[in-house]
Amino acid sequence: MSTNLISKLRKITGAGIKICSDALKESNYDIDKACLWLRKNGLIDVLEKSNKFAKQGIIHSYIHGNGVLGVLVEVNCETDFVARTYDFKNLVKEISMQIAAFAPVYISRNQIPRNIIETEKNIYKIQFEKERKSKSLIDKVINGKIEKFYKTVCLYDQIYMRDVLGKMTIKDLVKNTIAKVGENIVIKRFVRFKLGEN
Repeated sequence: MSTNLISKLRKITGAGIKICSDALKESNYDIDKACLWLRKNGLIDVLEKSNKFAKQGIIHSYIHGNGVLGVLVEVNCETDFVARTYDFKNLVKEISMQIAAFAPVYISRNQIPRNIIETEKNIYKIQFEKERKSKSLIDKVINGKIEKFYKTVCLYDQIYMRDVLGKMTIKDLVKNTIAKVGENIVIKRFVRFKLGEN
């Protein structure tokens, strides 16, 4: 097995040599599939590992509609070299346009205050209890509603606007770019301004 492949997978995921070697063997030496295998087996979360290493990157501004809508976003990577590449710059541009179009509130699920999730669940619970459904069915429906809520308010969970099949999320888009450039990438922060909104 190529040590370069193991090294690249370690850089992307932060996983150990043995784990990376096993993941590559299980994935027919495909980096993308190896990342997926590691995640499915609960061994890593690429985007959580990214925060530890990504200290370089760029701050990008996107203005839409003759100054009616604007986005400022910071996306980090590990080196200035990658920050200057087409793949990284294009990712940042696509992220800023996604924010402009779909107005996420948070980057990821773990940023949502617990009380907001509980409030959403209680609203759905009250709605469905009136219909006298079983508790197990209510819980299942509520979990489905919360997943839809995440897809609306969390940038990583949103469907990528250019994916015609409606399956690729922004998290997937970031991970695909990580695999291309061989470095960790993290969306650090963003702000979205729309004229007339508070």
